[in-house]
Amino acid sequence: MLEKVRTYINKHIRLTGNKPVIIGLSGGADSVALLSILIKLGYTCIAAHCNFHLRGDESNRDEQFSESLASQMKIPFSKIDFDTKGYAAQKNISIEMAARELRYDWFEEIRRQYDAQAIAVAHHRDDNVETVLMNLIRGTGIRGVRGIRPQNGFIIRPLLDVSRQDITTWLDTNQLTYITDSTNLSDDYTRNFIRLNILPLMEKINPSARQAIARSLEHLASVETIYLSVIEKAKATAWKEENRLSISALLEFPSPETILFELLSPFHFTRTVSEEIFQALDKTPGKIFYSPTHRLIKDRNDLIVLPLEKKENCFCLLEKEEGSFKEPIELSWHKAVVTSEYYEELVNSSRLRSRITAKTDRAYFDYDKLTFPLTLRKWRAGDWFVPFGMKGKKKVSDYFSDHKYSLEDKEKTWLLCSGEDIIWIVGERTDNRYKIRKSTSYALIVNFSGKKEQDI
Repeated sequence: MLEKVRTYINKHIRLTGNKPVIIGLSGGADSVALLSILIKLGYTCIAAHCNFHLRGDESNRDEQFSESLASQMKIPFSKIDFDTKGYAAQKNISIEMAARELRYDWFEEIRRQYDAQAIAVAHHRDDNVETVLMNLIRGTGIRGVRGIRPQNGFIIRPLLDVSRQDITTWLDTNQLTYITDSTNLSDDYTRNFIRLNILPLMEKINPSARQAIARSLEHLASVETIYLSVIEKAKATAWKEENRLSISALLEFPSPETILFELLSPFHFTRTVSEEIFQALDKTPGKIFYSPTHRLIKDRNDLIVLPLEKKENCFCLLEKEEGSFKEPIELSWHKAVVTSEYYEELVNSSRLRSRITAKTDRAYFDYDKLTFPLTLRKWRAGDWFVPFGMKGKKKVSDYFSDHKYSLEDKEKTWLLCSGEDIIWIVGERTDNRYKIRKSTSYALIVNFSGKKEQDI
């Protein structure tokens, strides 16, 4: 076991004996084995434990065990407590993703504190197999199929060449104790479901399924190296200028559609958009495609990639009940009382009814629902609103397409926002969530023409 790990480190990981190595120690079998093996191989180790407070008393038990183990092995021990659920809610991410972000961010802090050469985590061969199966189920490219890397920056995985059974044998032979995470026995999480359900079924077909998949991963790692070398050659050949990609040069490569995606992915074009671009290569010039950060223009012989115009600057409506300005567009606004008589008049007027389908240069909003200051900005990829008269969301880009907006029209259009919500495509449709209702006490009336409506 020791020689197997030593050989793997020498072949795949950059480690010396001069600086310490941070060990992510959970107290489970894998991390206990990792710590003991690296100590026996002569590395200076520092144990780092995260308490995510996700399993009640078990979480505290894990912390106490890890601290006691580090003391027995006479190595430094660092620990930290995380409000993982709170962090996940704040970031709007899964618990698993929150724990991962918190763990690796803190590990990096510890690495810098001790001037350590690496952060060692206990992923092993079975983890690698499970990861690849997860990626295949979700849909992945060659990078996902090749599995976990032995080294990614300062993160190292010295146990990727040993199995879960190898680790158990090592612990038993060396009479090392460890703790069991009860969630590892549950199939609630995707990885555990693969481990407890899918892999046993695969082993009914081939009892050596895990080893066979692991061997395939070694081959795929070599394939990825060849693949990436072709991508680098394409970068050097197909890019005529910094932002101009030669169509004819691209088509000289094998699988040009895949090459195109790889060349455009740094500009945040998705695979779906990349496929649409490829299908348009022999079409009429002038078609434009968008990513969140760039636009691509299909020219006669080239694909031209340009950054989107920066739209960070917002023009704010001050926290006042009325006002006006002429730049960047001419707007005026004022607050008014909504009487029951006026509400009936407003609802029954053809002027309001027509706003469902027609343009409007005057917008009415429930004043008490607004967050001031209102902001005026250009549209961004991913923007959406609830069009007046509708209940569901609609992307602003889809609204533009439905109304046959040209590129110039899109770039000239302004959005009026309350907080993060778009409440009006100025001169067009308002948002249904902010419409005046029978219960509305005050209205904010905004005129695109610059003319102030008479008081209600």
